[in-house]
Amino acid sequence: MPVMTPGAFAYPATSHAFKTGSWRTMRPVYSQRSAPCHNGCPAGENPCDYLARVAEGDLKGAWGLLVAINPLPSITGRVCDHPCENACNRGHFGAAIAIHNCERLLGDEAIRAGWDYALPPLPFNAPKVAVVGAGPAGLSCAYHLRRLHISATVIDRLPAAGGTLRMALPAYRLPRTVLDAEVERLLAADIPFLPNTALGRDLSLAELTQEYAAVFLGPGRHRARPWDVDGRTPSDLHSAFTLLQDWVAFGTVPKYRSAAIVGGGNSAIDMARVLARAGTQVHLITHDALPGPGVAREVAMKATPLDIHQAQEEGVLFHTEHGVHRLILRGEKVVGLELVRMKKVANANNRFDVIPFEGTETVLHVDQVIPAVGQEVDPEGMEALLGHKPFLLADEAGRVTGHADLFVGGDAREHAWGTMSGAVGDGRRAAAAIHAHLLGQPRDPAKSEFPTIGIDGLNLHYFEHAQRPQEPFLPPKDRLDNREIAGGLTIHQVTADANRCFSCGTCMACDNCWTLCPDQAILKTRELAADGSHYRIDYDYCKGCGLCAHECPVGYITMIAEPS
Repeated sequence: MPVMTPGAFAYPATSHAFKTGSWRTMRPVYSQRSAPCHNGCPAGENPCDYLARVAEGDLKGAWGLLVAINPLPSITGRVCDHPCENACNRGHFGAAIAIHNCERLLGDEAIRAGWDYALPPLPFNAPKVAVVGAGPAGLSCAYHLRRLHISATVIDRLPAAGGTLRMALPAYRLPRTVLDAEVERLLAADIPFLPNTALGRDLSLAELTQEYAAVFLGPGRHRARPWDVDGRTPSDLHSAFTLLQDWVAFGTVPKYRSAAIVGGGNSAIDMARVLARAGTQVHLITHDALPGPGVAREVAMKATPLDIHQAQEEGVLFHTEHGVHRLILRGEKVVGLELVRMKKVANANNRFDVIPFEGTETVLHVDQVIPAVGQEVDPEGMEALLGHKPFLLADEAGRVTGHADLFVGGDAREHAWGTMSGAVGDGRRAAAAIHAHLLGQPRDPAKSEFPTIGIDGLNLHYFEHAQRPQEPFLPPKDRLDNREIAGGLTIHQVTADANRCFSCGTCMACDNCWTLCPDQAILKTRELAADGSHYRIDYDYCKGCGLCAHECPVGYITMIAEPS
């Protein structure tokens, strides 16, 4: 039993004899709340946890908390669009915490220092699960299955793990040395890998379901969607995804004087930047608007704002809120495009229709058009599951509809996030669902969800304004090869930035409530617990004045009505 320590003591017949708690109409309670960065992270990270360790100088401890959720921080720290920073309460009080830079530094430091995941050995009778696809979703699922004492074998049609990260992501965004180090360390955690093994060619789904207790499908979307304008396409049409794969594999792209990329996602931006580096005058055409203040997410380009900005720096010309109205061909070769002004307008079903505006047509002279309008799942080996759909139907946990032992995550799933962090989160959630399935549980373990705390729930008088560190980037004139453009932050910069974290909704053990309570009704144990569990409220004497709640910097104390 913990020893309680009130702020003072009293003799009999003094104030302690009068239990003034009976005066109370409202009572304070210690109540965990969720930080916006946590709810904004598709992978499920809680940055407040590891930022606190970084602020204390415990980088390895911070990395351990981080990889308990996301096993690939060196990669996500570079290529994630970090919605956590868009949600960060610090953004309303200066600039958001540079969470992705902290994530990147922890991952890089783990690689440099040789930290391993320190997973316990598998029991001899561990159930076996097959993971099809060695992209972010598959690697995350295999890792979290391994944490749950389940043997996971990763299968991929490519000779090396990484999926789209390896196939089509430019090295100036993700150096191959980083990708190799992160992936190899994960697979070295007793996770068997079968490369050059294709579903439908080398093995069937039926064989996998017979040999393994469950199967996770994370094949990604590697087949370009068909594209045409009124049924017409050039004879030499190639998708951006295909050209990116060729560039990553062979380092070459076709030579064009000018080209138009059609699309507003990350593949469109990557293709545009690669061609611009090769000397092509690049035009990017998209129905969407440039992201920015006042622009709804539904109508904004899906590419990361930083990559859009850097593409503009590198000479890519943007034709936002435009579409291709007509192809201008000479024979079967493109010589130009007729563009029309378009705008996304919400309809009665809360969806958005793309409306062209007649009379706004303009002609753009280009040598080639390259569609970047997305990819579909390659159906090979999964024809019966897919039917005529371009993706797999599944519930929130990733269970494929109608199949108790099949799970899916990443881009192959209906309503996919379309981001690496989303794929990592899909893998983790599916691993938990597979674990529940193997234990015979009728449903997944209950989630522990807390309400999100906004900036209004914090006491900002306890925080100072401080600048966010600026990440260095290669100047545009030097972006001519595969050198990484983003330079990252130093340990000193990341540590200083971690100290800016508000610790939203999570006790920071500041002792304000214990010190400031006028009735000395806040008690604490002799044992210190940084999660706030060492504080107790003595309701015999608490009058419910609310001072503790008002003076709590992080919103960990709330006032509720006194039970009748």
